[in-house]
Amino acid sequence: MELLFTMVVPLTIAGVALYGLGRGVDVYDALVQGASGGLEVLLRIFPALVGLMTAVAMLRASGALELAAGALAPLLDRVGLPAQLLPLMLVRPISGSAALGVGAEIIQTYGPDSQLGRTAAVMLGSTETTFYTIAVYFGAVGITRTRYAVPAALCADLTGFLAAAWAVRVCFS
Repeated sequence: MELLFTMVVPLTIAGVALYGLGRGVDVYDALVQGASGGLEVLLRIFPALVGLMTAVAMLRASGALELAAGALAPLLDRVGLPAQLLPLMLVRPISGSAALGVGAEIIQTYGPDSQLGRTAAVMLGSTETTFYTIAVYFGAVGITRTRYAVPAALCADLTGFLAAAWAVRVCFS
């Protein structure tokens, strides 16, 4: 059974190639055209990604995230979110790698079985890197005005953060 799971990806690739050959498709040419299209998309979205990553690095290095956590602590306590998780909540919509770094710091500081460690882990698994995703998908199709996509996605992130804190409290308290 383990061999089957190991072979799923290679068998899928071989199956797609054989299906294409059976249909008379030049599989290699289709692969090269797809890769070329992927590189074109990368070139279109690369400036937005560099800007996002730079902004995240500047926020973390400046200490602005910790300052915001201190200022918003009373509000967060009222809605059931620990203030120690604010840096994670601010970074998660912008950068997945930065959020993983912040989450790792929280887990290392408070422990993986602590309320904060568990909540951070659930938040990382139940929310999205909103701005990255919007930059990739909207940039890939050339949309420059996102209208309501950003506010709706940020509301979904906030809902995910609240639901994560609630679920950890219910399941582990």
